Amino acid sequence: MPSSTPLSLVDTAWYQMEDPTNLMMVTSVMLFRERVEFEKLKQLLAARLLKYDRFTMKVVESNRPLAHPQWERDSKFNLNAHVQHIALPAPGGQAELQAFASTQMSTPLDFSKSPWQITLVDNFGEGSAVFVRFHHCMADGMAGVQVLFDLSDFTADAPLVRASDQMAEKKEKPEKTGWNPFSTLSNALNLGRKVAGAVIHEGMEAIFNPSQAWEKAQTAASRATEGAITTAQLLLLPPDPPTPFKGALGVQKLAAWSRPLPLEDVRQISQVLGGKINDVLLSAMAGALRRYLVQHRAFEVEGLNVRAAVPVNLRSPERASELGNEFGLVLLPLPVGELDPLERMKELKRRMDAIKDSPEALITFGILGILGMATTPAQVAEQFMNIMGSKATAVATNVPGPRFPLYFAGKQVDNIMFWVPQSGRLGLGISIFSYNGQVTLGVGTDAGLIPDPDHIIEAFYEEFESLLELVRQAEVYEEVPATADHCHATTKAGTPCKNKPLAGSTYCRVHSQ
Repeated sequence: MPSSTPLSLVDTAWYQMEDPTNLMMVTSVMLFRERVEFEKLKQLLAARLLKYDRFTMKVVESNRPLAHPQWERDSKFNLNAHVQHIALPAPGGQAELQAFASTQMSTPLDFSKSPWQITLVDNFGEGSAVFVRFHHCMADGMAGVQVLFDLSDFTADAPLVRASDQMAEKKEKPEKTGWNPFSTLSNALNLGRKVAGAVIHEGMEAIFNPSQAWEKAQTAASRATEGAITTAQLLLLPPDPPTPFKGALGVQKLAAWSRPLPLEDVRQISQVLGGKINDVLLSAMAGALRRYLVQHRAFEVEGLNVRAAVPVNLRSPERASELGNEFGLVLLPLPVGELDPLERMKELKRRMDAIKDSPEALITFGILGILGMATTPAQVAEQFMNIMGSKATAVATNVPGPRFPLYFAGKQVDNIMFWVPQSGRLGLGISIFSYNGQVTLGVGTDAGLIPDPDHIIEAFYEEFESLLELVRQAEVYEEVPATADHCHATTKAGTPCKNKPLAGSTYCRVHSQ
């Protein structure tokens, strides 16, 4: 194990973004129908988690001018200092667990040791919950999922200590820190070129093709031309409109999450109505934000669009198990002002498709690296984050989990949820996680701005049901022959509509109104 290694430039940027009112920390929870044994949990972590150097190292800032923070081996490392065991107060239901999750999201990690913590929670019904918190400078969401895989098994009787766990530690590759201001962008673009296949959104759908991105952005690598244009476009975007979701942040955060939704229902909606799984979920979320603003805040939403900062994974498959941060951000305008669920989904899909042709994620990855350079003044980084924060209202993240059940410390994981930090002084985080044929939505909010995140979850249920109802209507229409093969209407673009007509009609649902 090396005694020290520098933080990468992007990891440094996330480290420097830490603020008491906006902790740069990923919080996740695994739910179990059975009780997890504390000693088995510690045995599992000692055997599998501590193979990763970073989980036994702490961040140390140098006294030397322009020197980078370092990951240094913690000579006083003690696993017991990172693992806790508590019990929920009665009656031990979801309300009590959400209250504990909110406390976890509001409590900073201790940087005098490695910035992570795991808490076993008993008295959650008949089972347990395991909370995992780690600072964003350690890893991003996709890397966190890979660590979860490493800690889990496919059967309940798998040994806690495997033969592979006796192998050498997993070591992070040392990062170069002496880059010039343009090399970070160039390296980000080179990274994008190396990614095989489609770069996967931190979700279930590919929204970005690296070869296309490279073709569009290689000029930025050589002359910084397109990169400069894209950066200017980002900086010159008008601020997001004022809504109850935006404002000064406080220390207290709130967590809420949905019941698991069948992934098959989401697939059916995407197949019948047209679009990707991601389009379905984000469209329902946009509708939920609309309902919340109208029903609970009496806010005018006509024509309202708010942007979500969407992470895009830039890590190549062969480097999936490495820690650190390798993702960029794109700004997706959510059509919150659209009342009709079908039209909203179509518009969101159109906007999501437009992102495919943009090098925006690679550019923001490069910018994060520049912000992490030791020569970048803290005031400059702070100002940039404030500017970018004004361009968005929320962070929206999809992370793909396994499609089969996992076992953790000998017990089957019933469900998994997580909450991401809201970079850029944002007060709303939306997280979607798929696991074992189901999808769960999580909402993290600033308590002063959004004191009732459960209302957003309830609104999401209503919007999702509206999309399912459209599917049911389509199935009924298919039982009665239509009078034409396709809709006889013309779209706004002047092209023939390709939708199927309603039963007994020559027009589709959209154009029959």
